[in-house]
This record gives sequence, structure tokens and C-alpha cells, in this order.
Amino acid sequence: MSNRLPPLNPLRAFEAAARRGSISAAARELNVTHGAVSHQIKTLEETLKAALFERGGKRLKLTPQGALLLPAVSSAFDGIAAATALMNRPSTSGSLRISCVPALLSLWLIPRMNSFSEQYPEISLTLTSSNDADLIHSPDIDIAILYGPGGWRDCWTRLWSTLQLFPVVSPTLLNSRPLRSIRDLRDHVLLHGDDGREWNTWLAAADQLDVPRGRQHFMSDARLSTEAARHGQGVSLGDSITASSLIAAGELVIPFDLSVPATNAFYVATRNDLRTAPIVRVFIDWLFSTLENERSSQTSPVIRQANRSRTPRTAKTQPALKSDISHPGANAETTS
Repeated sequence: MSNRLPPLNPLRAFEAAARRGSISAAARELNVTHGAVSHQIKTLEETLKAALFERGGKRLKLTPQGALLLPAVSSAFDGIAAATALMNRPSTSGSLRISCVPALLSLWLIPRMNSFSEQYPEISLTLTSSNDADLIHSPDIDIAILYGPGGWRDCWTRLWSTLQLFPVVSPTLLNSRPLRSIRDLRDHVLLHGDDGREWNTWLAAADQLDVPRGRQHFMSDARLSTEAARHGQGVSLGDSITASSLIAAGELVIPFDLSVPATNAFYVATRNDLRTAPIVRVFIDWLFSTLENERSSQTSPVIRQANRSRTPRTAKTQPALKSDISHPGANAETTS
């Protein structure tokens, strides 16, 4: 079997004609004549000793051999185009477009932007508040930081951090309306950053699902529920990443010593062709190194995690805690 590749120009003509479904359309795209495209396709078929298109009909139709060849040819040309674009892109300067889950963007990333800008002063950031996984493949986004289950297809993905969930409340509200036990939650407004499932998970771990509920406010994301708690509007479920700075500053306190693992986690994702771009790589490296450095330098309060095999009967109250919460996260990365 020969390892010699078919000539490039005939492959280009074949790919354009197959993708556009017309020799005339391919000729316009390649800025050549109809006859030139036909000749290149014929040359390729003679080289491969196989018909690539079924003749007849208004629209070109691939033969089984053509259908087998097209994905490999398209992928190769896409790779060449991506590599060429990366070669022409400044290594650590230019514009970087990032979408980020709202709570993480407001409560973690923005407070740390100066650290990145000081290291890479020639990179301009464009930040979008979103948790839409479809943005991974948007031409308007370079990096997506998402809260979800992971496993998104046709992209590079790496787990950034797992999360623990626990109630948080402002010290002002706690001083005026104490939380001596979980049953006292009935005298407080419960703030939800989802449809109520996370609070149900935490109350189930404390064996307090039957606790009477007072007023409840439901919000579209954890950023809003955490901010509402900070302003004394009620008790929210904070997490070990986005609430950490507010806890360290004393703006939020943790009234109970029980936490539960979040169902989802934070992931960093980008298109496969962008992963090797230096400007993308330095931001992703900064994300991971910043989190790791903060975890290694912080003292974490002891918060008992729910035992998955046996449900605890009670959750003890504890005084206001002013240390950041940190829990080790995995660093698994996938390219699919």
C-alpha cells in the first residue's frame, strides 16, 4: 500500500464541491472556472482509481468512496486553516473572549482580573456572563467556564473545581434573628439559586426535609441568591468557590457545620483548534494556578461533609467563620 498522498489541489476541489453540492458553487468559492474544478476532480478520481461522485442529477451526490474520503479531507483542511490562524495570532497579546457562569464571573473572576492583567498587560479581555455550553463552539468565544456535568463533545474540557454547598447568612441578619438550630430556618427567608433542589439536598443530608418553610425567593443563578444573602435578605446556599471571599471578609457567615457535594462542577472548555493558541493557554494556566495557589495558602474551617452512606441526624451550629473554604478538585481533562 502506497503512503503517497493525493495531490493537494484536486483534494481542495473535491472538498469544496462535496461541501457545496455543486461544481459551479465550488468554482466560485475557489475563484476558478467550472472546467478547472471538473478537471481536478477527474484527476483525483484517476489517482485514487475510484469514482467520488455519482453523475447525473442537479446536485452532486457522493459515492460510498467519496463519503469515506470527505470527513478526513475536511478535517485536514480545517486543521491547516486553524494552524495558520494560530501562527498569525500574537502569542500573549490581543483580545481574548471569555464566557463564564454568572456567579463565578462576579464573585471570583472579576475580583482577580488585576492579577491576570499585571502578568499579561497586552491581553484585552471581553467577558460574557453565561452558562450556555453552546458558546464553546461559538466563533465569538475563545474560552467557556461552565457549571455543569462536563462531557461536552467535540471540544477540549478540563475539570476546574468541584464544589461543596452549605448555608450562608449575613452577620447582621444572624445577630437580629439567630439560627440556633436548623428548625430556626422556618423563621428565615430561604433564598434559592435554582428550582429548590439544592436546598432539598442539604436538608435531606441533615435529616430535616420536614422543616417548616417560611417565605422563599427563587432566583436564576447562585450569584443573585448569594448577593441577596449578603444584603441580609435571607439564608442562601453558598459554595466553596464563589462564597469564599465573602466569608473571608466577614460579609457572610456559615451558621451550620454541614456541607454537601454539589451535583455539578466548574469546567473550563475551548474548541480543540484553539487549545494550543498561546493566548488561550496562558489564561487557562492562570485559572488553574491561581486556584491552586489560593488553596495552598488558605486555612479552611472544618465543615463536616455529609456521609453518602449514612445520613447525619443533625447539623451543629457554629460561629461566624472568616476563613476561605477550599476543597481539592480533580484536574481531569478530556478532548473529544
